[in-house]
Amino acid sequence: MSTSTLVTSARGDVPPAAELDSAADRWRQVMYATGPADRDEAAAGVRQAYHAAGLPEPERILWLDSPLLGALTAAVATDPDAMPILRDAGLDGPAREALARIGLGGTGAPVREAVRTRPWELARAGAHARLGPSGFTRAWDRTGARLWDLSNRLVRDLRRAVGEAAAGHDDAAALLRAATLDAVLGQHDAPWLAMFDALGRGETLGLAWVARSAGWWWPFERVAILCERPAELHLDESGRPHGASGPAIAFPDGFALHAWRGMPVPEGFAATLATLTPQRIRAEENAELRRVMLEHYGIERYLADTGARPVQRDAAGVLWRIDMPGDEPVVMVEVVNSTPEPDGTRRTYWLRVPPYVTTAREGVAWTFGLSADDYRPKVET
Repeated sequence: MSTSTLVTSARGDVPPAAELDSAADRWRQVMYATGPADRDEAAAGVRQAYHAAGLPEPERILWLDSPLLGALTAAVATDPDAMPILRDAGLDGPAREALARIGLGGTGAPVREAVRTRPWELARAGAHARLGPSGFTRAWDRTGARLWDLSNRLVRDLRRAVGEAAAGHDDAAALLRAATLDAVLGQHDAPWLAMFDALGRGETLGLAWVARSAGWWWPFERVAILCERPAELHLDESGRPHGASGPAIAFPDGFALHAWRGMPVPEGFAATLATLTPQRIRAEENAELRRVMLEHYGIERYLADTGARPVQRDAAGVLWRIDMPGDEPVVMVEVVNSTPEPDGTRRTYWLRVPPYVTTAREGVAWTFGLSADDYRPKVET
């Protein structure tokens, strides 16, 4: 892999929009990359990152198949009290394997601050000094800002899934989540790396090299712990993790994140959606899962199958209310398009409105940001 795209630039102006957009597109592809890591390229990037930090190269690079194994290994490498905590959570087997992989010499102290934090600070300060506040903001808006929410969602959900591997043992879950906070995020550091790439900030050259080639990693004095990228990644049209028939994110060792349109769900949840019934929806105690079920089942179908009756109707439409146990009610306005289709039929639409709405007119007005009194359409289309 070439490193020619990261060349220190002395220009004081913001790069052209096309260059910034191109960097954002390149790093979006990095952020969503799946499949086996390019281990040779990643190792070269690690060496470059250590050299840039003024550190000797790590004696070994230890490859693991998921962020879960990476966090577990980093935890037992740095915390002498980790083993009994993980044993209580039933993770002593993987923890012992982690110690065996580390070896008798250990990892040495963590060096994340030197390898990642300081170069990051230098690159940001250099970019700010070069572009000024407004130029820095313009460059960020066209690069990292476009990836920030997407990357943050992936990182947040993976950290949560790592903690949940402790199966309800709070101390072990906290230990694993804390270990993820010490990770260099590799491909999921894409937002800032996109901006540094576009600006030619050479301070992050090695970090970008690793990010293009691998997943999360933990730098220590003697050992660098690197993780594979996901084997599978499935997203919905908004870029949220979404697995309609299996995990949304899956790693080579089986560690996986299950999600439905960005919301974490239990394993196997998606498979149950094909056999939903109104009774099953109402019986679900988790309000967020119940909303997903209702969305998938369909409001109109649910109303028909439960024999629901409208609570109010007027010239604007029909107001329906579905009371949900332990959650706010679902309130919908049924409206009919005043313009007929080519075949003469008129399409029905369902508008979800806040629970406080009491009339169809008020609900339709709310969708336009108006009060019921102010909603007086002259022509309906």
